[in-house]
Amino acid sequence: MVTPVSRVGAEAAAEVHAVVSAAFAARPVLDPPADALSETPESIARALSRHGGLLATVAGKPAGALLFAPSDGVVFLRRFGVAPEAQGAGVAGALVGAALEEAAKGGFSGVVVLAREELPDTIAFWRRHGFAEIRRHAPYVELARWLPRAYPAPDADTMRGLGSQLAGILRAGDLVTLTGQLGAGKTTFTQGLGAGLGVRGDVTSPTFVIARVHPSLADGPALVHVDAYRLGGIDELDDLDLDTSLDEAVTVVEWGEGVAEGLSEDRLEVRIVRATGSDAVDEDPRQVVVLPVGPRWRGVTLI
Repeated sequence: MVTPVSRVGAEAAAEVHAVVSAAFAARPVLDPPADALSETPESIARALSRHGGLLATVAGKPAGALLFAPSDGVVFLRRFGVAPEAQGAGVAGALVGAALEEAAKGGFSGVVVLAREELPDTIAFWRRHGFAEIRRHAPYVELARWLPRAYPAPDADTMRGLGSQLAGILRAGDLVTLTGQLGAGKTTFTQGLGAGLGVRGDVTSPTFVIARVHPSLADGPALVHVDAYRLGGIDELDDLDLDTSLDEAVTVVEWGEGVAEGLSEDRLEVRIVRATGSDAVDEDPRQVVVLPVGPRWRGVTLI
Protein backbone atom coordinates (compact mmCIF):
# COMPACT_ATOMS: atom_id res chain seq x y z
CA MET A 1 0.00 0.00 0.00
CA VAL A 2 1.32 3.44 -0.97
CA THR A 3 1.32 5.94 1.90
CA PRO A 4 0.67 9.52 0.73
CA VAL A 5 3.15 12.00 2.22
CA SER A 6 2.73 15.76 1.81
CA ARG A 7 4.88 18.78 2.59
CA VAL A 8 2.94 20.90 5.09
CA GLY A 9 3.14 24.20 6.91
CA ALA A 10 1.46 25.82 9.88
CA GLU A 11 -2.00 25.08 8.47
CA ALA A 12 -1.48 21.41 9.43
CA ALA A 13 -0.33 22.10 13.00
CA ALA A 14 -3.32 20.42 14.65
CA GLU A 15 -2.92 17.20 12.64
CA VAL A 16 0.85 17.08 13.11
CA HIS A 17 0.52 17.74 16.85
CA ALA A 18 -2.05 14.95 17.22
CA VAL A 19 0.26 12.45 15.51
CA VAL A 20 3.35 13.54 17.47
CA SER A 21 1.52 13.44 20.81
CA ALA A 22 0.06 9.99 20.18
CA ALA A 23 3.34 8.56 18.85
CA PHE A 24 5.54 9.78 21.70
CA ALA A 25 2.97 8.96 24.42
CA ALA A 26 3.02 5.33 23.22
CA ARG A 27 6.79 5.02 23.67
CA PRO A 28 8.42 3.68 26.85
CA VAL A 29 8.73 6.12 29.73
CA LEU A 30 12.10 7.85 29.54
CA ASP A 31 14.15 9.81 32.06
CA PRO A 32 14.29 12.66 31.26
CA PRO A 33 10.96 12.59 29.40
CA ALA A 34 10.92 13.24 25.66
CA ASP A 35 10.68 16.94 24.83
CA ALA A 36 8.05 16.12 22.23
CA LEU A 37 5.51 15.49 24.98
CA SER A 38 5.59 19.18 25.89
CA GLU A 39 4.70 20.35 22.37
CA THR A 40 1.46 22.23 21.80
CA PRO A 41 -0.41 22.99 18.57
CA GLU A 42 0.98 26.51 18.85
CA SER A 43 4.61 25.39 19.20
CA ILE A 44 4.20 22.96 16.31
CA ALA A 45 2.68 25.74 14.20
CA ARG A 46 5.67 27.99 14.89
CA ALA A 47 8.10 25.24 13.87
CA LEU A 48 6.13 24.46 10.71
CA SER A 49 5.95 28.12 9.75
CA ARG A 50 9.76 28.36 9.89
CA HIS A 51 10.84 25.28 7.96
CA GLY A 52 7.82 23.09 7.24
CA GLY A 53 7.36 19.39 7.78
CA LEU A 54 5.79 16.25 6.40
CA LEU A 55 2.42 14.64 7.09
CA ALA A 56 1.61 11.06 6.06
CA THR A 57 -1.92 9.75 5.83
CA VAL A 58 -3.53 6.31 5.79
CA ALA A 59 -7.09 6.04 4.50
CA GLY A 60 -7.26 9.83 4.60
CA LYS A 61 -6.35 10.07 8.29
CA PRO A 62 -3.12 11.60 9.70
CA ALA A 63 -0.74 8.71 10.45
CA GLY A 64 2.83 10.03 10.57
CA ALA A 65 4.63 13.32 10.80
CA LEU A 66 7.95 15.11 11.21
CA LEU A 67 9.38 18.61 11.38
CA PHE A 68 12.31 19.94 9.37
CA ALA A 69 15.08 21.81 11.19
CA PRO A 70 17.94 22.91 8.88
CA SER A 71 21.35 23.58 10.47
CA ASP A 72 24.86 24.00 9.01
CA GLY A 73 24.10 22.48 5.63
CA VAL A 74 22.16 19.46 6.90
CA VAL A 75 18.51 19.05 7.83
CA PHE A 76 17.47 17.51 11.14
CA LEU A 77 14.26 15.49 11.33
CA ARG A 78 12.46 16.41 14.55
CA ARG A 79 9.36 14.96 16.19
CA PHE A 80 9.44 11.97 13.84
CA GLY A 81 6.50 9.81 14.82
CA VAL A 82 3.86 7.36 13.62
CA ALA A 83 0.46 7.07 15.26
CA PRO A 84 0.14 3.75 17.16
CA GLU A 85 -2.80 2.54 15.07
CA ALA A 86 -0.82 3.12 11.84
CA GLN A 87 2.37 1.32 12.81
CA GLY A 88 3.35 -1.59 10.59
CA ALA A 89 1.77 -0.01 7.51
CA GLY A 90 5.00 1.36 6.02
CA VAL A 91 4.37 4.91 7.20
CA ALA A 92 7.80 5.39 8.79
CA GLY A 93 9.61 4.23 5.67
CA ALA A 94 7.49 6.50 3.49
CA LEU A 95 8.34 9.46 5.71
CA VAL A 96 12.07 8.69 5.49
CA GLY A 97 11.94 8.43 1.71
CA ALA A 98 10.03 11.69 1.36
CA ALA A 99 12.40 13.45 3.79
CA LEU A 100 15.43 12.36 1.76
CA GLU A 101 13.82 13.65 -1.43
CA GLU A 102 13.01 17.00 0.17
CA ALA A 103 16.56 17.32 1.54
CA ALA A 104 18.05 16.58 -1.88
CA LYS A 105 15.81 19.17 -3.54
CA GLY A 106 16.88 21.68 -0.90
CA GLY A 107 20.56 21.13 -1.63
CA PHE A 108 21.40 19.76 1.82
CA SER A 109 24.44 17.54 2.29
CA GLY A 110 22.65 15.09 4.56
CA VAL A 111 19.78 14.22 6.88
CA VAL A 112 20.38 13.90 10.63
CA VAL A 113 18.27 12.42 13.42
CA LEU A 114 18.58 12.14 17.19
CA ALA A 115 17.58 8.87 18.85
CA ARG A 116 17.49 8.11 22.56
CA GLU A 117 20.17 5.72 23.80
CA GLU A 118 17.50 3.80 25.73
CA LEU A 119 15.63 2.92 22.54
CA PRO A 120 17.78 0.40 20.63
CA ASP A 121 14.91 -0.54 18.32
CA THR A 122 14.65 3.07 17.18
CA ILE A 123 18.40 3.22 16.54
CA ALA A 124 18.17 -0.05 14.60
CA PHE A 125 15.34 1.42 12.48
CA TRP A 126 17.51 4.33 11.39
CA ARG A 127 20.44 2.04 10.66
CA ARG A 128 18.24 -0.11 8.43
CA HIS A 129 17.44 3.03 6.46
CA GLY A 130 21.08 3.84 5.79
CA PHE A 131 21.81 6.12 8.73
CA ALA A 132 25.11 5.75 10.59
CA GLU A 133 26.07 6.98 14.04
CA ILE A 134 28.21 10.10 13.92
CA ARG A 135 28.40 11.00 17.61
CA ARG A 136 26.82 10.58 21.05
CA HIS A 137 25.82 13.22 23.55
CA ALA A 138 23.84 11.59 26.33
CA PRO A 139 21.04 10.73 26.26
CA TYR A 140 21.09 11.00 22.47
CA VAL A 141 22.68 9.12 19.59
CA GLU A 142 23.13 11.30 16.50
CA LEU A 143 22.80 9.45 13.20
CA ALA A 144 23.19 10.78 9.68
CA ARG A 145 22.66 9.73 6.13
CA TRP A 146 24.67 11.77 3.68
CA LEU A 147 23.22 12.52 0.28
CA PRO A 148 24.96 11.72 -3.02
CA ARG A 149 26.25 14.43 -5.30
CA ALA A 150 26.36 13.92 -9.07
CA TYR A 151 28.81 15.61 -11.41
CA PRO A 152 28.80 15.49 -15.22
CA ALA A 153 31.99 14.17 -16.88
CA PRO A 154 31.59 14.88 -20.60
CA ASP A 155 35.20 14.00 -21.43
CA ALA A 156 38.36 12.45 -20.03
CA ASP A 157 39.86 15.79 -18.98
CA THR A 158 36.78 16.59 -16.91
CA MET A 159 36.95 13.12 -15.35
CA ARG A 160 40.57 13.72 -14.31
CA GLY A 161 39.64 17.19 -13.08
CA LEU A 162 36.92 15.80 -10.82
CA GLY A 163 39.42 13.34 -9.36
CA SER A 164 41.91 16.15 -8.76
CA GLN A 165 39.25 18.26 -7.04
CA LEU A 166 38.20 15.36 -4.84
CA ALA A 167 41.82 14.90 -3.75
CA GLY A 168 41.56 18.30 -2.09
CA ILE A 169 39.26 16.99 0.64
CA LEU A 170 41.09 13.70 1.22
CA ARG A 171 43.57 12.94 3.98
CA ALA A 172 45.65 10.02 5.22
CA GLY A 173 43.46 7.04 6.14
CA ASP A 174 40.64 7.89 3.74
CA LEU A 175 39.07 5.11 1.68
CA VAL A 176 37.51 5.61 -1.75
CA THR A 177 35.58 2.76 -3.37
CA LEU A 178 35.29 3.20 -7.11
CA THR A 179 32.74 1.33 -9.19
CA GLY A 180 31.49 1.45 -12.77
CA GLN A 181 31.32 -0.70 -15.86
CA LEU A 182 34.41 -1.79 -17.73
CA GLY A 183 35.76 1.22 -19.57
CA ALA A 184 33.68 3.66 -17.54
CA GLY A 185 36.70 5.75 -16.59
CA LYS A 186 37.70 4.49 -13.13
CA THR A 187 41.44 4.63 -13.83
CA THR A 188 41.07 8.02 -15.54
CA PHE A 189 39.37 9.33 -12.40
CA THR A 190 42.13 7.85 -10.23
CA GLN A 191 44.76 9.55 -12.38
CA GLY A 192 43.14 12.83 -11.39
CA LEU A 193 43.25 11.81 -7.74
CA GLY A 194 46.93 11.04 -8.04
CA ALA A 195 47.63 14.38 -9.68
CA GLY A 196 45.68 16.21 -7.00
CA LEU A 197 47.51 14.37 -4.22
CA GLY A 198 50.87 15.01 -5.88
CA VAL A 199 52.11 11.42 -5.91
CA ARG A 200 54.94 9.79 -7.85
CA GLY A 201 54.52 7.54 -10.87
CA ASP A 202 51.98 7.13 -13.64
CA VAL A 203 48.64 5.91 -12.37
CA THR A 204 47.59 2.97 -14.53
CA SER A 205 45.20 0.10 -14.02
CA PRO A 206 46.59 -2.22 -11.30
CA THR A 207 44.74 -5.25 -12.69
CA PHE A 208 47.78 -7.49 -13.09
CA VAL A 209 49.49 -6.47 -9.83
CA ILE A 210 46.26 -6.05 -7.81
CA ALA A 211 47.72 -3.12 -5.84
CA ARG A 212 50.21 -0.36 -6.51
CA VAL A 213 51.59 2.26 -4.09
CA HIS A 214 52.36 5.79 -5.30
CA PRO A 215 54.44 7.69 -2.70
CA SER A 216 53.89 11.40 -2.19
CA LEU A 217 56.29 13.79 -3.91
CA ALA A 218 55.79 16.23 -1.03
CA ASP A 219 54.67 15.66 2.56
CA GLY A 220 51.18 14.40 1.76
CA PRO A 221 49.74 10.88 1.95
CA ALA A 222 50.66 8.15 -0.52
CA LEU A 223 48.07 6.78 -2.92
CA VAL A 224 47.31 3.06 -2.67
CA HIS A 225 45.56 1.99 -5.87
CA VAL A 226 43.85 -1.42 -5.64
CA ASP A 227 41.95 -3.46 -8.20
CA ALA A 228 39.55 -5.72 -6.29
CA TYR A 229 38.09 -7.40 -9.37
CA ARG A 230 39.95 -10.66 -8.72
CA LEU A 231 39.88 -10.50 -4.94
CA GLY A 232 37.66 -12.93 -3.07
CA GLY A 233 36.89 -10.66 -0.13
CA ILE A 234 38.13 -8.34 2.58
CA ASP A 235 40.56 -10.93 4.00
CA GLU A 236 42.49 -11.05 0.72
CA LEU A 237 42.57 -7.27 0.66
CA ASP A 238 43.98 -7.21 4.18
CA ASP A 239 46.64 -9.75 3.17
CA LEU A 240 48.10 -7.60 0.38
CA ASP A 241 51.83 -7.06 0.94
CA LEU A 242 51.90 -3.27 0.72
CA ASP A 243 54.91 -1.23 1.71
CA THR A 244 52.81 1.46 3.37
CA SER A 245 50.10 1.44 6.03
CA LEU A 246 46.58 2.14 4.85
CA ASP A 247 46.27 4.51 7.82
CA GLU A 248 49.01 6.64 6.27
CA ALA A 249 47.66 6.65 2.71
CA VAL A 250 44.60 7.46 0.64
CA THR A 251 43.32 4.10 -0.59
CA VAL A 252 41.34 3.83 -3.82
CA VAL A 253 39.75 0.45 -4.52
CA GLU A 254 38.41 -0.12 -8.01
CA TRP A 255 35.55 -2.66 -8.06
CA GLY A 256 35.47 -2.08 -4.30
CA GLU A 257 31.73 -2.27 -3.74
CA GLY A 258 30.90 -5.30 -1.59
CA VAL A 259 34.59 -5.96 -0.89
CA ALA A 260 36.30 -2.93 0.64
CA GLU A 261 33.61 -1.64 3.02
CA GLY A 262 35.10 -3.62 5.91
CA LEU A 263 38.31 -1.60 5.74
CA SER A 264 36.65 1.43 7.31
CA GLU A 265 33.28 2.67 8.52
CA ASP A 266 34.18 5.94 6.77
CA ARG A 267 34.52 6.02 3.01
CA LEU A 268 33.58 7.80 -0.17
CA GLU A 269 31.62 5.63 -2.57
CA VAL A 270 32.25 6.88 -6.11
CA ARG A 271 30.15 5.41 -8.90
CA ILE A 272 30.76 6.26 -12.55
CA VAL A 273 27.62 5.92 -14.64
CA ARG A 274 27.54 5.97 -18.42
CA ALA A 275 24.57 6.07 -20.77
CA THR A 276 25.41 4.30 -24.01
CA GLY A 277 28.04 1.71 -23.15
CA SER A 278 30.75 3.13 -25.41
CA ASP A 279 34.29 2.71 -24.11
CA ALA A 280 35.31 6.14 -25.37
CA VAL A 281 34.61 8.75 -22.69
CA ASP A 282 34.39 11.54 -25.27
CA GLU A 283 31.62 9.64 -27.12
CA ASP A 284 29.66 8.67 -24.02
CA PRO A 285 29.52 11.38 -21.33
CA ARG A 286 29.73 9.95 -17.85
CA GLN A 287 28.23 11.05 -14.57
CA VAL A 288 30.26 10.74 -11.39
CA VAL A 289 28.14 10.11 -8.29
CA VAL A 290 29.85 10.64 -4.93
CA LEU A 291 28.28 9.33 -1.70
CA PRO A 292 29.97 9.95 1.68
CA VAL A 293 29.51 7.23 4.31
CA GLY A 294 30.36 7.54 8.01
CA PRO A 295 31.08 10.25 10.61
CA ARG A 296 34.31 11.38 8.89
CA TRP A 297 32.30 13.47 6.45
CA ARG A 298 30.33 15.50 8.98
CA GLY A 299 30.84 19.13 8.05
CA VAL A 300 32.99 18.30 4.98
CA THR A 301 31.96 20.09 1.80
CA LEU A 302 32.23 17.93 -1.31
CA ILE A 303 33.60 19.22 -4.58
